[in-house]
Amino acid sequence: MKDGIMDDTFTTAPEAVVASLDGKHHGVLDVAHDGMYDNGHIIPTEEELETLPRIAGTMPWSAYLLCGVEFAERASYYGCKQVFKNFIRAPLPEGGNGAGAPPRGSQKTAGALGKGTVIASAMTDAFTFLAYALPIFGGWLADAHWGRFKTICIGVAICGIAHIIMIISAIPSIIQAGHAIGPFALSLYLLAVGAALFKPNIAPTVLDQNPHKRPHVVTKRDGSKAIIDPEATSESVMLWFYLLINIGAFFGVATAYLAKYVGFWASYLLPGIIYFMLPILLFFVNKRLIKITPGGSALADFIGVIFLALKKNGFKGFGRKGFWDKAKPSALAASGDTRVVRWDDNFVDDVRRTMAACAIFLFFPIQQINDGGLGAAANAQSASLTSNGVPNDVLDNLNPLAIICLIPIMNHGVYPLLRKLGIRFGPIARMTFGFIIAAIGAASYAVIQYEIYQTSPCGYQASTCTTGTGVSHLSLWLYAIPTAVTACSEVFINVTAYGIAYSRAPQNMKGFVMALSLFMTAISTAISLATADAIQDPYLIWCFAVPSVVGFIAAFVFYYLFRHLDDEEFFVHVDDVVGGSNSSAGKRDEEDSLNEKKVVGVDEKAVHPA
Repeated sequence: MKDGIMDDTFTTAPEAVVASLDGKHHGVLDVAHDGMYDNGHIIPTEEELETLPRIAGTMPWSAYLLCGVEFAERASYYGCKQVFKNFIRAPLPEGGNGAGAPPRGSQKTAGALGKGTVIASAMTDAFTFLAYALPIFGGWLADAHWGRFKTICIGVAICGIAHIIMIISAIPSIIQAGHAIGPFALSLYLLAVGAALFKPNIAPTVLDQNPHKRPHVVTKRDGSKAIIDPEATSESVMLWFYLLINIGAFFGVATAYLAKYVGFWASYLLPGIIYFMLPILLFFVNKRLIKITPGGSALADFIGVIFLALKKNGFKGFGRKGFWDKAKPSALAASGDTRVVRWDDNFVDDVRRTMAACAIFLFFPIQQINDGGLGAAANAQSASLTSNGVPNDVLDNLNPLAIICLIPIMNHGVYPLLRKLGIRFGPIARMTFGFIIAAIGAASYAVIQYEIYQTSPCGYQASTCTTGTGVSHLSLWLYAIPTAVTACSEVFINVTAYGIAYSRAPQNMKGFVMALSLFMTAISTAISLATADAIQDPYLIWCFAVPSVVGFIAAFVFYYLFRHLDDEEFFVHVDDVVGGSNSSAGKRDEEDSLNEKKVVGVDEKAVHPA
């Protein structure tokens, strides 16, 4: 799991630093260094930052156990979500077992409520919207009042109740009596609330365990030097985090087959069983975690900086060089402004970095629409292809399968090779590549939908066809192509977003900024909701083609606007190292302020470009 990753525990004075390396590849070596030191770590010089290879440092096992917590939560979440659309859209199949499963050997899909494509899109999109919009409140509550771990536990309790109600709603007698919609809707939105408390706080809690706050130099047994890179460390653990998310999501294969051959009660029971692993895991890891104590959210100060900068510069100056500097206390004092503010100069730099991250996040909705189509369009497409007994929604699980295959290749092959060769594949370059891949995948969906319309017995009414077999003779496995292609984009965009949201946010806003990243999914869902009436025949081609074109354009605009951020050095603030400040207004002493500038080996402009 940690192939090629080093540990860097320093046990002696700076004059003889001991770098304890991963025993798979290197031993230990005492080495003298003429450079500066920070908490026993060797600070790289400017030359070393430019020339030395970068490697990922080790993470404590508790961080990986938290990844296991995420696995259990996502396995239950996606296991249920996988069958939501069929449960809502399709009626109980004639000749089926009464629990939602169709007759064996038929081309029919599992169903229960029979509400149609429009209602299915509306309900599932509303669920997704809440699950990704409400995290803004979940992140704020954790930052300001409850703390991340407590908020996670409360979310777990709410989701547990939701799973129980959902299982009840799928009992065959309740479905057949027409009473399933009420308890199902209640469970659906309770699940969204619980997920909204859990999701924005789990990734920051994992990254809180990262002991590598600054780039620092270590020496291998062969005498060569390398830099332990906090960004590479965060990227590595987040790749494992995202890998386990998608292993969890793969449980949708089991729930899809359970719906088709047993019924929806079984589809909801399996995720519920997995979910109740969570309390055990959380109890076990509780006392082994580094926990950041909530000290009041920095949100009020964050907003205050924005308004003061706008007041001093006007809207026309937004984004220009020096825009944020006028909100710094030092600039206010120099200009004769005697107002008292609760923040320091460093916090204003935090706001600048966070706003840049938020601007990056604004491009995410188009990728998310391309990754799976608009609303229920992809579900309708898969239902129009010849399945030969394969549940139409099971191929959606090629998305996590593709990610599961790609992440180890990137984590242990491509990324280490690029670092060894000195090639910086920065976060902006990675995300741009992801946007392009997503647009290509969406174009593939459009081509397949065109072919379906040409070969369906009902032509351009393919998704509601009942003539003959009711489906195109084209194989359902064609649907696997765009599903796998768009999945690859997530590895380059979503994983990178975790590190950006964490590293660029003030300590008491990390949950909130992570939630802003998640909120982009809510925006893409809102777009799907707004276009729900159009997600039907004969317009399904446009549901894929238009987002694809927009995605290609957005990729190039994105890179043009943000390419300079690839030159920034990743770091976590000094006050984060010691557990975080209880107030964004707390002033750092002069020594810490100097350490922050020295620790990356570059001047402040390089760390915080205008």
